Amino acid sequence: MIDPGDARIVQEGLDRLALALEAILVTHHHADHIGGIATLIARHAVAVYGPDDPRIGSISHKLGDGDRVSLLDGALDLSVMAVPGHTETHIAYLGDGILFPGDTLFSAGCGRLLGGTAAQLHASLARLAQLPEQTRVYPTHEYTLANLAFARAAEPQNGRRDAWQARVEHERAAGLPSLPTTIGIENEINPFLRVDTPAIVAALQARSPGTESNSVARFTALRAWKDVF
Repeated sequence: MIDPGDARIVQEGLDRLALALEAILVTHHHADHIGGIATLIARHAVAVYGPDDPRIGSISHKLGDGDRVSLLDGALDLSVMAVPGHTETHIAYLGDGILFPGDTLFSAGCGRLLGGTAAQLHASLARLAQLPEQTRVYPTHEYTLANLAFARAAEPQNGRRDAWQARVEHERAAGLPSLPTTIGIENEINPFLRVDTPAIVAALQARSPGTESNSVARFTALRAWKDVF
């Protein structure tokens, strides 16, 4: 289980699917990601893996960039990536062609700056963008439609994004999640991975002249725009 904010929902899922809890993985310290841990470990007594952050008192295995986590008797091997920005100690998990980025990367968006810096988050996203295009991405939150509305404002003409939005609207209308996405899709539709794209540079220049001088400045301006969108 990754980032269990609500123990009740997790336990209901375990019971419904007849699954045993093997371990808990944490990406960062926010309450909606750790709120269910105490109840779950009291019932299941499993290991808790996460960043070295005193705000997460239940971590039994502290992790940093380049560490590895082996679970399910070695059937699942995950590498740890430090991806600061949303928070200063945020980590992600990567393995078997799957990325769990927490709140660093969303479909068509990224997390707010809640402890880290814009330069850190820009660098973290650039690192994730270099992963293989087929890597499946499971962000912690379903924010896709709201993010796509901003993506359209930042880059009005993007046919690949429009096709993704049509698919997401269909899935959400049917009560289905829009996730996973992939790194390849995000590189084509996510404005926070596309700050050097001429259309986004032009949009930023029109909105805030002088903020488009380099990639970090553009990212900073784009994130600030999204904050008030």
